[in-house]
Amino acid sequence: MFNALVLTQEEKTTKAQIQQLQESDLPEGDVLVEVEASSLNYKDGLAVTGTGKIIRDFPMVPGIDFAGRVIESSDERYKAGDQVILTGWGVGERHWGGMAERARVKADWLVPMPANCDANKAMMIGTAGLTAMLCVQALLDGGVKPEDGEVLVTGASGGVGSVAVTLLAQLGYKVVASTGRVEENAKLLRQLGAEEIIERSELEVQARPLERQRWAGVVDTVGSQVLAHALSQVNYGGTAAICGLAGGHLLPTTVMPFILRNVRLQGVDSVACPYDQRLAAWKKALDILPESFYEQACHSIGLGQVADYAHKIVRGQVTGRVIITL
Repeated sequence: MFNALVLTQEEKTTKAQIQQLQESDLPEGDVLVEVEASSLNYKDGLAVTGTGKIIRDFPMVPGIDFAGRVIESSDERYKAGDQVILTGWGVGERHWGGMAERARVKADWLVPMPANCDANKAMMIGTAGLTAMLCVQALLDGGVKPEDGEVLVTGASGGVGSVAVTLLAQLGYKVVASTGRVEENAKLLRQLGAEEIIERSELEVQARPLERQRWAGVVDTVGSQVLAHALSQVNYGGTAAICGLAGGHLLPTTVMPFILRNVRLQGVDSVACPYDQRLAAWKKALDILPESFYEQACHSIGLGQVADYAHKIVRGQVTGRVIITL
């Protein structure tokens, strides 16, 4: 028997309860894992609260991330005792996820734990950190260099944003962090490496198709008007890496930044990211992130606190990364 957070739905209302399950209850898969840690992402918050249509089949164990130890495997790539990480692939949405002490998944969805990592550190990075690293890599691939000017990170106090701020600062970029909670989060964002903090409201006002050039690059987790405003200010030849829609899925912009300033808009997805690219991003993030990041921007909760924190993260009241210790 093992503990799991199980989501059910009654009269279109999602309910989250800790239940005791058996390994035979788990869905099919190649690898059975003893989960040591998971994490709470914005998408998890939407799923647990039922705010977003993340889950369509119930019951469901949420948790799009987990890290732990292989108990048994029918795939030759993994054996009992191996430490592994899983992020994405619809786990916690269409397949039972990481908010349980056991998980059974496809071997293709796993990556081996890098040598300089453990389960807790892996979840301090998690999907958010992997996505942030892929965004930073998109800026690098777009030719954005530290000497080119400021890089804007929107939603900077969230999971993806806080990691992106840290990664960019460690790589020598001048980071401007945008947040809706400046007074509350400015100190942490500066500790992570932001040189300037701006109110989200500055970017929520409608901009002209082209404003004064300011950003060499952008990492955007918000979308909608915030992204549209940022795009109008991207320097000639700059790159905007986008990965979120916390502010909405519509993009009220024009073609002007792209055809007159040669701006690149690069979408970033970590859910179905190919294995080689995924593993390279994990290794690079671990090499770049300082130990201070794990101390400053991460905190742990237990399975019984998930429902409460899920409501907080959906309301934008959570800063940094939330780790679930199992």
